[in-house]
Amino acid sequence: MKEPLLRRLFAEALSTALLLAIVVGSGMMGAALSGGNDAIALLGNTISTGAGLVVLITIFGPISGAHMNPVVSLGAALLGELAWKDVPTYVVAQIIGAIIGVFCAHLMFDVSVFQVSMKLRLGSAQIFSEFIATFGLMLTILGCVRRAPSFTPVAVGLYITAAYWFTASTSFANPAVTVARSLTDTFAGIAPSGVLPFIAAQMVGMLAGLLAARILWPQK
Repeated sequence: MKEPLLRRLFAEALSTALLLAIVVGSGMMGAALSGGNDAIALLGNTISTGAGLVVLITIFGPISGAHMNPVVSLGAALLGELAWKDVPTYVVAQIIGAIIGVFCAHLMFDVSVFQVSMKLRLGSAQIFSEFIATFGLMLTILGCVRRAPSFTPVAVGLYITAAYWFTASTSFANPAVTVARSLTDTFAGIAPSGVLPFIAAQMVGMLAGLLAARILWPQK
């Protein structure tokens, strides 16, 4: 039985807030403890994010699907697994939750709550990386849903852990995350000029992932 919409929206906002607190907070901790070594900082950021995703998807998945990501919600609607009328509210809840999560990370590390990132992430390599990152994320989710549903939380966590390192962009793969990370001038930030190109690449990656999944796992 499907949970009431308000409960699902609360789950999406809360899970996305926790995700961004993990992403931004672990980035700040990694940068503080790494002595200027970006590889060590990224490793700490990566492990925390991957582990956090496993937990968040496990506990929030049964309530709202634990999308925490507008492209996942759009993909679910295109597959008929989420009502189109629920998509706008899902997306708004995810974006609001993501921004709150960034603010919470700032408060935990006693820095200015309101920031704008100055970290440039531009260029064709970065944009193509976001396409690949999102394409792979959709395949991971849909492949697990079709063949191994109980493994979905672990698979997504592992995929994002890997994608942090094999993509030039460190795998945002999420429009809500991209918007929120433009509001932190810390290790995990992205300058506002990169937000729209990243989101465009993520949308195309989602559509390509859905197409590939239809070929790989056809449904009657």
